[in-house]
Amino acid sequence: MAIRDIQTKPYLDQKAGTAGLRKKVAVFQQPHYLENYLQSIFDCVPELRGGTLVIGGDGRYHNRAAIQTTAAIAAANGIARLIIGQGGLLSTPAASNLIRVRQAAGGLLLTASHNPAGPDGDFGLKFNVAGGGQASEGLTARIFEYSKMIARYRVLDAAPIDIDRRGEQTLGDCVVEIVDSVDDYARLMQQLFDFDRLRDWLKRGARLRFDAMHAVTGPYAQRIFVEMLGAPGNSVMNAVPLEDFGGGHPDPNLIYAKHLADLAYQDDAPDLIAASDGDGDRNMILGRGLFVSPGDSLAMLAANLQRLPGYRDGVRGIARSMPTCRAADQVAKALHVPLYETPTGWKFFCNLLDAGDVTICGEESFGTSSSHAREKDGLWAVLAWANVLAATGKSVREIADQHWLHFGRHYFARHDYEELAAPQAEAVMQGVSSELATLPGRSFAELPVTLADEFSYHDKTDGSIATAQGLRIVCGDDARAVLRLSGTGTKGATLRVYLERYQRDAGRLHWDPAEALAPLTKAIDELARISELTGRRTPDVIT
Repeated sequence: MAIRDIQTKPYLDQKAGTAGLRKKVAVFQQPHYLENYLQSIFDCVPELRGGTLVIGGDGRYHNRAAIQTTAAIAAANGIARLIIGQGGLLSTPAASNLIRVRQAAGGLLLTASHNPAGPDGDFGLKFNVAGGGQASEGLTARIFEYSKMIARYRVLDAAPIDIDRRGEQTLGDCVVEIVDSVDDYARLMQQLFDFDRLRDWLKRGARLRFDAMHAVTGPYAQRIFVEMLGAPGNSVMNAVPLEDFGGGHPDPNLIYAKHLADLAYQDDAPDLIAASDGDGDRNMILGRGLFVSPGDSLAMLAANLQRLPGYRDGVRGIARSMPTCRAADQVAKALHVPLYETPTGWKFFCNLLDAGDVTICGEESFGTSSSHAREKDGLWAVLAWANVLAATGKSVREIADQHWLHFGRHYFARHDYEELAAPQAEAVMQGVSSELATLPGRSFAELPVTLADEFSYHDKTDGSIATAQGLRIVCGDDARAVLRLSGTGTKGATLRVYLERYQRDAGRLHWDPAEALAPLTKAIDELARISELTGRRTPDVIT
């Protein structure tokens, strides 16, 4: 075996956010492309040398080949031990936990999250730091700048490792440990939730249906729900991870998981219906005849968290991303704990979690988690809901109805305008931005505007300041509209419009959400001139 320095040229498009680098598979398959980015990470994070590195992915197309490349470059750069999920599989929250349990120096996660997969689909890579959280914006910026200058990468010439056989192997001077992808994560879930009560709940006739969407959480759900908790085998759908996710779009929402919404409204619907995404960090929750919006899910779990064994000491604080509806704010107020409003991006939650300031956090894009990990955790949210149902003896509908009666209801929707030309999306944002100063005191959807601004955030844990985090139009507690540009896709720009209306009238807690939000929908289209500037009469996706 020999370590070689390969001469290379930089790729100038390798800019990544804290959620990682996402491109089409064909881009990653270019000669030197993945190698350049990996070498940039190792050169910018010298503390990895001599340490332990966790590697795993969501099983999408190119995952297995990319793991071989990653291992060869890691070994050439002095990594002492690689811990790799069997078959190359590790859900994002399981990888975060494994980094923490094994005190690893970091982790490389091969995933494009909820994006479609296959030869014509997307691929991705992200670096998680020691502690299990995402790399900071400062670090990802340094890696990007370095990738624009890179002239060589180091690689170990060696036979491929066997990622399907558990146990230890060697790769040059590096020890490679192939581990069961589920074991450590399942042990953590046993510490947090009452598995005896969950088994009894299922034995007494409760039913759940979890859709793994042919993505990474299939083996986790099969082990925990079926083998450990005794749920019938048909409780887990699409449990086998496939390189193209079965041709589906592994994004658990009312568009791409419509079949679950249809199931929820059948006469014989299961008690709990749920799904997770490609890499296992998102979740969707439904009960009989009810979809629980992510903001409501965060609020309802926070209100009931103390019922669960791992959280008997109570909630220290709650955090939500700025665009997420303000339902959790009402719970924080009732619990007399702080509520933190952060920019979109899980790293802001990680800082609060590391500081011990919050116990539970979530975002409107179907992400929820707690202090047990430093990533959002789809399966954790499903188990938390199941444990709340088992502990209370109530249905999802009863939990929701009682919550809304006590705290009021936040009607919420996100309108996505996908793959816009960048000038179109920027014209919408600039148009609204130019109006912000004039909005306070004016009427918006027949409600007085109390605040209109561009959201910024001072992170007190690391001193960083995040600016340009979205435009807000706030009508007191009654309503909000938020506009942001998103970068999670691999082509074009996505304009996201968030609409929220708070209702405390007991007679209006079961409004049709579209009807409740209709005045806001009309008002934001007129103010932002969305139809006029984009040519889109309706959003591509409404969630």
